[in-house]
Amino acid sequence: MIGKLIIFSAPSGSGKTTIVHRLLKEDKYNLCFSVSATSRQPRHTETHGKDYYFITPDEFRSKVSKGEFLEWEEVYEDKYYGTLKSEVERLLNEGKNVIFDVDVVGGLNIKKYYGDKALALFVQPPSVEELEKRLIGRATDDAATIQKRVDKATYELSFAGKFDRVVINDVLEDAMTETRKILDEYLAY
Repeated sequence: MIGKLIIFSAPSGSGKTTIVHRLLKEDKYNLCFSVSATSRQPRHTETHGKDYYFITPDEFRSKVSKGEFLEWEEVYEDKYYGTLKSEVERLLNEGKNVIFDVDVVGGLNIKKYYGDKALALFVQPPSVEELEKRLIGRATDDAATIQKRVDKATYELSFAGKFDRVVINDVLEDAMTETRKILDEYLAY
């Protein structure tokens, strides 16, 4: 049996990665994480091949020119993110339900490519102010980077209506409950 696709997109700091990691730990939905490729440097907690495939900007551009990405984007100068077609097809053919943790543009591109074979979820923060607080609390970026992320998030929030469903992540447990209900419905058929 061929698997299904579940796309999680959100502005940075909305909690999509936390939701995705919790779903993967539950092992309820036969989920397999689609590992994206990026040209940015790994954070101290990240592992190549598990969190991302970390490649150089030149390697990334080479793969783009060969058409190896399902979707990709240059999020910031020389900071590329993308989903390798070969990774997704391999997992689907193994019967896995592939879960994506991608930015908003990437999520919409995957949804466009797969149509009804994919469920696109938008994780929305309760407010831009709360989002900024979360980004500061991470302590992974300087003030200028946080401001860029907040500005980008404000723009990305305008795309929420293009997704199949929106989950507001104000209280994490409530967002998890809502997400599980959505997945139960989607994966039931």
